[in-house]
Amino acid sequence: MIIRKKAYPRVGLIGNPSDGYFGKTIAFAFTNYSAQVVLYETPELEIMPNVKDHSRFADIQTLVNDVNLHGYYGGIRLLKATIKRFYDYCFENQIDLHDRNFSIRYSSDIPHGVGLAGSSAIITACLRALMSYYGVSIPKFIQANLILSAETDELHITAGLQDRVVQVYQGLIYMDFDKEIMKSRGYGKYEYMDVSLLPKMYVAFTAELGEPTEVFHNDIRHRFDQGEKAVVSAMKYWATLADKFRRCIETDQMEKASPLIDANFDRRTKLYQMSLDNMLMVKTARSTGASAKFTGSGGAIVGTYENQKMFNSLKSKLGKIGIKVIKPKIAAAR
Repeated sequence: MIIRKKAYPRVGLIGNPSDGYFGKTIAFAFTNYSAQVVLYETPELEIMPNVKDHSRFADIQTLVNDVNLHGYYGGIRLLKATIKRFYDYCFENQIDLHDRNFSIRYSSDIPHGVGLAGSSAIITACLRALMSYYGVSIPKFIQANLILSAETDELHITAGLQDRVVQVYQGLIYMDFDKEIMKSRGYGKYEYMDVSLLPKMYVAFTAELGEPTEVFHNDIRHRFDQGEKAVVSAMKYWATLADKFRRCIETDQMEKASPLIDANFDRRTKLYQMSLDNMLMVKTARSTGASAKFTGSGGAIVGTYENQKMFNSLKSKLGKIGIKVIKPKIAAAR
């Protein structure tokens, strides 16, 4: 028996990065790219390396380029952390697992390091494969928590629940991480939204602009924990944008929805140091009349456009600075 499971990149549409700070967000998963995990029974348990995990290089410059793109760690650590957290969950909940071993490997064509949650997609696909192999059913909200725990507790990566929730649930999801709700039950309020209500959306990215989330968010986390007014106020502001955006699209006020996407990014520039390349990407997209904001931690943007002529302009102008533009195909809700 060969088990194949996929998970998809996500777009933080509005409200981010308030998800790790008791805020509210709206996000969607899309199927243009994917991470896949393959698992099958073998005599010993083996985690098989992907090309990102290799240790042989043509020359020293190739090694340096690889480190700059992928860091010092590949995807094997993601699988190890997921397997451990899955085992811990089953042990803590007295779920018996059979004793048959397996080999597991991953692959992914999700653009790396541009804020599309490629790492958590690998973890999500891995968890799905483990659940299938061992015949274990885990509620979706707990799956999201386990995926986050694999990253934050096992690998010490700074992250919030948004990515993991939308990659588990798929579709278009409204998420409320209210502090009291989170404290009382350990997960937020998650609601599916009607995808057909969305205006025309584009996603644009380049592999050259991204920065790992754990690098991008560290300083803001410290400032938030210290109670810095500007940071705390921004998190509340982004949460209100999520609610406003939801009301706009549910009441067919598209003309009011798009400016909220711009407002989300504009407030972000007051707290974060933005690279010139990232700023150029947003400004170029907006020069066509489209809206634009980060999908995550930088390197990719999302926004609305009015018609095919504007989309063609986006592709042309962003293409000239090395940015790829796609129409996201939103993943079906699970």
